[in-house]
Amino acid sequence: MANQVAILLYLCWGIAQCPVGGAGRAFTRDGRETVERWVQQPDTSSPPASACQVSIVNRLDCYPDSLTDEGKCAARNCCWSPVEGALRYRGIPWCFFPSSAGSGYSVTSRSQTPLGFSAVLQRSVPSHWPRDVMKLKLDVTYEAESRVHFKIYDPAVKRYEVPIDTPRVTSPTSHMDYAVTVTPSPFSIRVTRTASDTVLFDSSSTPLIFADQLLQIGTSLPTDSIYGLGEHRQPFMINASQPSRLAFWSRDQPPATNLNLYGDHAFFLGIEASGDAYGVFLLNSNAKEVALGNTDGLGLTYITIGGILDFYIFTGPSPDDVIQQYSRVIGHTFMPPYWSLGFHLCRWGYGSSAGLKKVVKRMRAANMPYDAQWTDIDYMDKHLDWTYDKTKYSTLPDVVADLHAHGQHYVIIVDPGISSTQPNGSYPPYDEGLRDGVFIMREDRTGPLIGKVWPGETAYPDFTNPQTPVWWERMAKSFHDVLPFDGLWTDMNEPSNFVFGSMNGCPPNNTYNTPPYTPGIASGKLPDRTVCPSANQYLSRHYNLHSMYGHFEGIATNRALVSIRQNRSLVISRSTFPGSGRYMGHWTGDNSADWDNLYYSIPAILSFNMFGIPLVGADICGFSGTTTEELCTRWMQLGAFYPFMRNHNAIGSKDQDPAVFGPSAQDSMRTALTTRYTLLPYLYTLFYHSHLTGSMVARPLFFEFPQDTNTYPIDKQFMWGNGLLISPVLEKGKTSVSAYFPRANWYELDSGNLVEGSGSSITLDAPLSKINVHVKGGLVIAFQKPEVTTTLSRLNLFGLLVALNESGSASGDLFWDDGDTVDTIETGQYNFIDFSVAQGKLTSSVVKAGYSSPAMSLGSVVVYGVQSQPVKVTVNSRSMPFQYDTANKALRVTGLSEDLLKPLRVSWSAG
Repeated sequence: MANQVAILLYLCWGIAQCPVGGAGRAFTRDGRETVERWVQQPDTSSPPASACQVSIVNRLDCYPDSLTDEGKCAARNCCWSPVEGALRYRGIPWCFFPSSAGSGYSVTSRSQTPLGFSAVLQRSVPSHWPRDVMKLKLDVTYEAESRVHFKIYDPAVKRYEVPIDTPRVTSPTSHMDYAVTVTPSPFSIRVTRTASDTVLFDSSSTPLIFADQLLQIGTSLPTDSIYGLGEHRQPFMINASQPSRLAFWSRDQPPATNLNLYGDHAFFLGIEASGDAYGVFLLNSNAKEVALGNTDGLGLTYITIGGILDFYIFTGPSPDDVIQQYSRVIGHTFMPPYWSLGFHLCRWGYGSSAGLKKVVKRMRAANMPYDAQWTDIDYMDKHLDWTYDKTKYSTLPDVVADLHAHGQHYVIIVDPGISSTQPNGSYPPYDEGLRDGVFIMREDRTGPLIGKVWPGETAYPDFTNPQTPVWWERMAKSFHDVLPFDGLWTDMNEPSNFVFGSMNGCPPNNTYNTPPYTPGIASGKLPDRTVCPSANQYLSRHYNLHSMYGHFEGIATNRALVSIRQNRSLVISRSTFPGSGRYMGHWTGDNSADWDNLYYSIPAILSFNMFGIPLVGADICGFSGTTTEELCTRWMQLGAFYPFMRNHNAIGSKDQDPAVFGPSAQDSMRTALTTRYTLLPYLYTLFYHSHLTGSMVARPLFFEFPQDTNTYPIDKQFMWGNGLLISPVLEKGKTSVSAYFPRANWYELDSGNLVEGSGSSITLDAPLSKINVHVKGGLVIAFQKPEVTTTLSRLNLFGLLVALNESGSASGDLFWDDGDTVDTIETGQYNFIDFSVAQGKLTSSVVKAGYSSPAMSLGSVVVYGVQSQPVKVTVNSRSMPFQYDTANKALRVTGLSEDLLKPLRVSWSAG
């Protein structure tokens, strides 16, 4: 108990005050809050006219919670001044705080620390929000050469802080790419990139507010091209000069524009016209919103209703640098099992194990590459977790055994809601969970909060409780003994609820359920489609932890799977938070079978790669609604280049697995799949680099061409790594595509046909049978002859594709291990090979040789951009036959059998 109380004292159950010294609050002896007794009332005096002479730039919205009028504004004792003319629709507040309320804090003292400096901030006039914290502390830590961290918090009372691991810096950095300055009165903080004097963060445009349930800070922006701020359905580039508000509060919400969706990622990357990039991360898990474009200049305002202001600024300067710097804070990505990069198939509504067998059989008969079969909630008995329907799915264990016998894998869905209405003693997940105290508790702690999801009335596991992962693994292990699944799909984990808050609603007039201000979330009510924010979890109120629910469930699920299977395992989660990529992947939720959703999947995939969750994909061909053969063909082609590839649709819709379509569509889909399987060694190597450094697997074009401002808004094309350009067709009836080619040599993947990029768009032929993929000159890609599963593909010979740049050189690498064992990188059980090309010679360097079974043999080499026909080709000093394509300037050497764990030398000489 002593340790538990210590944790509670640190993280707090309340929003602001801890169980010690909280004015007007009552607490039990174990430190738990019992009742709210005191609410500070705002100043009720009317502001003088002089206090309302606030410039448009510095207006601070006094009524952000809803549309208002002059009467409501006056009732809040704020200033009213409508904006007319050209500025009317710029999002500038009409109801705003008087200058006395907006003057914010002043610095009363400042002191140096071993890692930076601290300052005390004092407010003299209340902000008009309840329960101002009048005295604050600022800590600035120079954490790394390109990363500065600052926190603004209450020094007297410990408030809730986000419980994720972040770097603990113990020694000062010797050099900094930034300078931090503080203006004493009114307080503001500025971060500048020293190399260019670019201001990356400047809070002077928006006065600071720090009340118990309303925290606000703003910053100017050096660019109108920013990216991130998820999870929202939107184009990849956010135009920061256009007024908009983005809300953050994880929600069971099918993707729709201008609504908060399943996850919470308050990180953005900005790129300036110079090509330099920077990043800003607010580590805060409470409900919040970001307002853009609401001043005369470029500005961004953060509003959150709990926690502290905890910011990291990353100086780049390249976009990839920014993402790697961000990843060092939230944690690098997990290394996925190799089989998880294959093609996955699922639908809600197979109906029975016989229906499932039918699909598996026709996919094999169609010779479709296919690695994992999934089942949605209809496989369960009455939608109960850790059960299967022994009537309709009576032979499901046999289906799973057959999948395993064919080198395939099986993944099941599991929802967090645990049925609370089964007969006593009949359902261990609830009976044992109740005994172990693992469920989220009602506000009064008299029992579990009961909501309603697919199985009816349900309790919700509290994954912040250390007993819950133990119980969760025990339930998973018992079911795995019956049905040996290979991965788990964690759905409905925002958490979702079919009733408002609970079966009994939420306690009324409660500051957690109805705070003084609610960010602009869908429905405008925190308990809508989820559990009451006033509910109690082990670490804090649900009010604080809501958007982290899927994150903590994913951690527990990943650890359970690894323990049970003793191998790398796959967890795909709907709800995510910064750091989730260390444990799980993500799919983009319940999309629709239409062309808009096909397009919007690309910004989503790119955004989640930025968020440190590279194993991401959308439901191919669409989840809801009925797809068409053309749409599904185009989607399978695009989906072949999602890092995570799954075709999935809803009950009531027609089957949309590749084998159900006509011969022509099947051929196109099979071609897309075999292209993916051919490139899996390259994709796997990208995940290795992401695991080590946090670099993105799928990337926007501007990451490789940051000086080319034309690439900044492009989100209908994207790249794998630094050299594979994908240009899909995203519109109905189109048989060509306009593709932008930055300045470089680009080679068509299959033929080697050269496109000389000039920084302009080119129209490419794109019949229904084709997706355009090009390799950037300067890259060496390892590939492998494809088979119908990764199990079989991994036994085949490797090949090397060399794409020469303008100077005739190229480079690349290959990571390889058994694809399944946990921690092969950490234990050295892997191979890593560097490839380099210059002056007509390809050479390799074996950097690491820690994995030898089966042997890695090279069977072929293809070189694009060989300007004249060679007269001789040698491989390790032996003359070899070759083919040369005069039209496409492509050299092919086949019939090899070279050990890749020995140095390789391939040369070609012109006549």
